[in-house]
This record gives sequence, structure tokens and C-alpha cells, in this order.
Amino acid sequence: MADNVTPERILIICAHPDDVDFGVAGSVASWTASGIDVTYCIVTNGQAGSDDRTLTAAQIGAGRIIEQTAAAAVVGVTDLVWLGYADGVVESTIGLRRDLSRVIRQVRPQRVVTQSSELNLDRIFASHPDHLATGMAALAAVYPDSRNPHAHPELLAEGHEPWSVPELWLMAGPLTPERSRVHVDITDTIDLKIKALRCHVSQNGGWTELDDMIKSWGTATAKECGLPEGVLAEAFRRVIT
Repeated sequence: MADNVTPERILIICAHPDDVDFGVAGSVASWTASGIDVTYCIVTNGQAGSDDRTLTAAQIGAGRIIEQTAAAAVVGVTDLVWLGYADGVVESTIGLRRDLSRVIRQVRPQRVVTQSSELNLDRIFASHPDHLATGMAALAAVYPDSRNPHAHPELLAEGHEPWSVPELWLMAGPLTPERSRVHVDITDTIDLKIKALRCHVSQNGGWTELDDMIKSWGTATAKECGLPEGVLAEAFRRVIT
């Protein structure tokens, strides 16, 4: 099923810097080009994302914030929210649900895109424990927390009124039933997706096969969605809330 709904605002929730670019940057580029406001909410600063033992966690995280901010600008996003949770130990806690509910009430999106909470053994790198926990917390924040005035009453005290998100899109999970699968044609934005990923120098700087891999993923996804040869796509599981 093609993405044929045009929201005014989309909120994307991910665990780490660069998660959003691997999963949805091609779609983001097409959304922002059409005038949709997109906000990123990143749960951690990616403080554990380096093998360099000479760097502190704070130094790694600071560098990754710079990289993600540059990558977001490539696809037309300037609004980034950083929650600052510790990288590698994210759990779907009441605190994280509250913090995500706060962001949802602030942004008031018609669509939230986040990581699947379902373990995908065919794509184990997509199923990092932080991704699964972030997806579970985001789902709970969308339903029922952000719409319920009695959930996290401190948010009302802060002036954040309840907000109901009509739909949730999940990325990088197991192959979903066709009835709940949506896709975005990223043929015209694939180069921007790759350029955004290349901004993450600390992660992808020496990855010579990155361009071909991303294009092969887009081709395979398009084929799974029954799209014509030559088309590239990103696909998601759509949950009506």
C-alpha cells in the first residue's frame, strides 16, 4: 500500500544517531520536500558508538550529535530533540514513556515513525536491544499515554495537553502482512539518504560498500512491495491507533 495520506507533522523516534537515516531518511527527504514538518527525537546521544578507547562517552556523544544534526539538514530537518539516555542500556521504562509522551504532546504529530519492538532474526543489526526498547516505549507513548490526561499528570502541570496520534509506522521489523504494509518511493531521494548516512563519519567513514548496500536494500524492498523494476522504496508496518 502506498503512502497516500498527507500529514502536517511527523515525529520520528529512534534510539541512536544514524538509526533514522538507515531506516527512513529517503522518506523524510520526500516528506520535507512536500512541505511536511518533520521532527527527530533521539533517545540516546550514541555515547557507546565507538571502538576508540581513547575517547570518553561524552566526547563520542558530542561528535555524534554534530553528525546527526548535519545528516538531518541534508533531508530538510532542523528540529531535533535529544533525550540523553545512556546508550546501550535503554529500557522501556515509565520514565522513557513519559519523556516520549512529552515530545508527542509538544510536536502534536499526525504520524509517529519508530523502530519495531519485534525481534527480527533476519536483520539482527536492526534489532539492537535499544531499538526494541525504544519501539516498545514509543508505542506505549502513542497509545495510550500521550492521549490520556491521567497518564503522567506532571505533563499537564507543565502545560502539555493530551494529543492523539492517528497512526504509527514501524521500521525494520519482520515482514508484515500486506494489509498493514505501507511504502514510500525513494527513487528520487536515494542520493540524499546516502548523503545523510555519509554525514555519520564516525560510523560510516570507511564503509566503501555503503552506497551499493543502501541501493540494494531499496531495490529489494520495492520488489517485496510489488513495485516496478528500477524503483527503490522504504517500507513500514502501519498501525492505526
